[in-house]
Amino acid sequence: MELFYWSTPNGWKISIMLEECRLPYTVRPINIGKGEQFDPSFLAVAPNNRIPAIVDPDGPGGRPISIFESGAILQYLGRKTGKLYPADERKRVEVDQWLMWQMGGLGPMAGQAHHFRQYAREEVPYAIKRYTDEVNRLYGVMNRRLADRPFLAGKYSIADIACVGWTSRHARQGQDLADFPHVKRWLDTLLARPAVARGMALAAEAATGVDMKDPAVQALLFGQRAR
Repeated sequence: MELFYWSTPNGWKISIMLEECRLPYTVRPINIGKGEQFDPSFLAVAPNNRIPAIVDPDGPGGRPISIFESGAILQYLGRKTGKLYPADERKRVEVDQWLMWQMGGLGPMAGQAHHFRQYAREEVPYAIKRYTDEVNRLYGVMNRRLADRPFLAGKYSIADIACVGWTSRHARQGQDLADFPHVKRWLDTLLARPAVARGMALAAEAATGVDMKDPAVQALLFGQRAR
């Protein structure tokens, strides 16, 4: 398995899943601070020029398959291995709805909170409040969900894997987990899993070397238009 990856909350989803499933993989670093996401060889795998992506040489029918979008990759790996993604349709729907909640809500809103709280070159109070408040609302949804169950879909699943990286950055999003005790208990449980720790540590040092305040890096990451 080839993993096209950079150490971000979205990248961690797949490194964690591969570690949890004990699938052998080779990391293909995509340094997004240097614009490697625009390389034609990467775009052939991930046309949206975003990490993560995978190439499975042993795909359906024994033929290679490439997959982009983290949610789609998680579902594929869950089906392939039979792990962390139930075969029972009712249980699978339970997982899917929380996976999509992350893909459409927690990830994008937390990402915007990161942007305006950490990276914007000028302070925009309206945007900071807007996204900090929305992330707070989403943490409230998660906290209620976890009040009577250990994991988002009852049992540990790809839904939890999708959420852990973003939630681990709660301070950057302006959130205090003292306000969300069930989320804190869930997060502590996940971060204590060896596979989660390995997945989140993968190539972390390289990513810390990228200066997100560098105008050239910001132009690459935040100034994109259609090509």
